[in-house]
Amino acid sequence: MRRTRAAAGVQSTDLGAYQQAVRRVLTCDLITATRPRPGVLEQVLRWADEMTVDFRELLGYTLIADTRQVRLVRRLDRLDPTQGLVFAKKGKPFDQRRMAYLCLALASFQRSRVEISLADLVRVFTPAANAIAGLGFDPTVSGHKAAVVDVLGWLVDRGALRLSDGSLEAWARDSERGDALYDIDHDICAVLFKPARPVQHLTSAAGLLDDPLARIDGAVHRQAVAQRARRLLTEQPVVYFADVAPAIADVLRTQGLAEDLARFTGLVVERRAEGVMLADAGGAFTDRPFPGRGGAINRTAGLLLAKIADLLEDPGHEPALIEAPHHADDHAELVARIDAGLPEAGVVRELAWTPPEVTGDVPPEGDTAAPFVERSRLDAMIDELFEEFGAASFTSAWQQDPRGLLEAALTFLTELSLLRPVPGGVLVLPAAVRYRNITLALADNAHGGQLPLDLSGPPGGETS
Repeated sequence: MRRTRAAAGVQSTDLGAYQQAVRRVLTCDLITATRPRPGVLEQVLRWADEMTVDFRELLGYTLIADTRQVRLVRRLDRLDPTQGLVFAKKGKPFDQRRMAYLCLALASFQRSRVEISLADLVRVFTPAANAIAGLGFDPTVSGHKAAVVDVLGWLVDRGALRLSDGSLEAWARDSERGDALYDIDHDICAVLFKPARPVQHLTSAAGLLDDPLARIDGAVHRQAVAQRARRLLTEQPVVYFADVAPAIADVLRTQGLAEDLARFTGLVVERRAEGVMLADAGGAFTDRPFPGRGGAINRTAGLLLAKIADLLEDPGHEPALIEAPHHADDHAELVARIDAGLPEAGVVRELAWTPPEVTGDVPPEGDTAAPFVERSRLDAMIDELFEEFGAASFTSAWQQDPRGLLEAALTFLTELSLLRPVPGGVLVLPAAVRYRNITLALADNAHGGQLPLDLSGPPGGETS
């Protein structure tokens, strides 16, 4: 029997407000009275009961909502390098040191304490950091102190800590004389770290993922397949049928599943022969807005797509078609890289949990050939763009580094599932054709020499 449709208890006049609340929950890792801005928490809490049911039935997610915070606990189906973007300060992603310091800092907050001084935190934190080979903490090393500053700033941004006295900057300048006092919000600290399983019981990062489809059967299997399909459609910029298991591709081809999700989020379903996506004309339902007016990388990515479209539509050019690697292979490689850094001594062996071999998510072999663009052509394209628009158009950060800007733009387009890097170049994926009619215009001096793009609505579906 088909489930009740999304937002079943929401009046049509309130549907827009409900969908906006859903998008807020999906795109903000933690909502508090001040985050992402005052007033949002009240708007979201109005719909907490309805959203709790819809998130559970549609996506298998758990919504934690009380009068002070809202947090969505997701079920992971695959690991994705972009998931780490939630851990960043001033737009710069955390490195391994900052991630380790964040975990050690959270572990230092004992429930019996409602406040902690920075000096006390460092005293507890330092031996734990120094006990880890290759990590360590030395207050005389500026890089170590900068990492602590970023971690504490990240926790303050989310309300896990509140500065009540002193100054973090004063400590950073002089750790002997400077200090700061923080109030600890243990409830927020608890919701910031909720792994699917105790990490000390895992022998692989894959243990944090949802159970493979192959282990589920009967009616529950059908529900699990539908939920996984919706999760992929919500979390990924585009879902290609060739990249998912046949059971998932079949349900994604049906009308009801994606349309239910569109009603839930307020986005628009776009279907093509190769796959399906949720599009957001407003450009807010994503952690990777594209196309957009901000940043040289975003603009360069659009310009590159225009160049690639011109190349593929050139009647004198016959692009080579190359079989695209399966995402299952990429995922296995990513898991192996993460597992290579796991500490052998950190696993409780008598309770260790090793994930079974995943078979149900592997798509069948099929025709997944895509046009290939050689690296030499990409190099020529970025050179042409610098010559056409002038190096100053790409901001001071990149005007002397066209190859670095090219790499950044290709990475960006890869994360949007528009290109696929392969040895010697990139493959052009079907969703890239969506931007084939990109129009470009140079701004006048009133726009500071930036290159605005007049494009159709951006895809949604990739959230933090």
